[in-house]
Amino acid sequence: MSDDLPDITTAPILGEASLASDQVREDKAKVAKKKRSKSKAKAKERAKAASKAANEATAAIEARIGHQFADPSLLIAAITHVSALKSSHKRGESYQRLEFLGDHVLGLIVSDMLYRAFPNADEGELSKRLADLVRKESCAEVAKSLDLLDDIKLGAVGVGAGARLRKSVLGDICEAVIGAVFLDGGYPAAAEFVTRNWTERMQKPRRPLRDPKTVLQEWAQGKGLPTPVYREVERTGPHHDPQFRVAVDLPGLAPAEGIGGSKRAAEKVAASVMIEREGVAGSANE
Repeated sequence: MSDDLPDITTAPILGEASLASDQVREDKAKVAKKKRSKSKAKAKERAKAASKAANEATAAIEARIGHQFADPSLLIAAITHVSALKSSHKRGESYQRLEFLGDHVLGLIVSDMLYRAFPNADEGELSKRLADLVRKESCAEVAKSLDLLDDIKLGAVGVGAGARLRKSVLGDICEAVIGAVFLDGGYPAAAEFVTRNWTERMQKPRRPLRDPKTVLQEWAQGKGLPTPVYREVERTGPHHDPQFRVAVDLPGLAPAEGIGGSKRAAEKVAASVMIEREGVAGSANE
């Protein structure tokens, strides 16, 4: 009879296996939760460190330009190139709109400075001085003196292209900073910035305004060289906001390149680069 009895010992064993399986799953869940918690904590620490570094970088720029921003986002936008934006629809977060504003603010402030500094100068003389002081090259010189070159935020454009792009927009960035200071601190703050950085330049003897392409061509002719040849090397950026890289060639000399928002602007930059490199007399860099 005993041989016909069912095996009743298997049920507890299955039950114990089920409990053990539940315990394993629970332990795994606890480990996963602990890992997620650690991951979140590390991400929070990284974000905190990045925020601290960004604040320190912003403070360093503010110290150099002499203005502490109530709204630091204005300064960030002023040094951000459109290539660094995640979406092309957020162009307002780049320097471009601020550059437009800063260009006109700079013109007004320098005009006021000239009017007061040269009471005997006529309208023509004042206009020539103004044109020299607010041109892109002058703005780029100011930006360079404030060490803003490496502060410009770019997208993934490559090291070499990035260096060229930074130099090509340096003057625009300076005007954008002026626009940002104006929005943040009003006319007095912008006037203080411009006065501090343009007074010495204003007091220097006025340089003759000459197109760098003309200067380079005259120099080449004086050396018995042919007319400089300009060629487009590369065109980048969207159709509505292109960037041209142009090279200028002269026999016996290494090519010089320039970047600009138009072919003519890039040609002028390329000519200026060759002029400066070759030490051409009569250039605006002297």
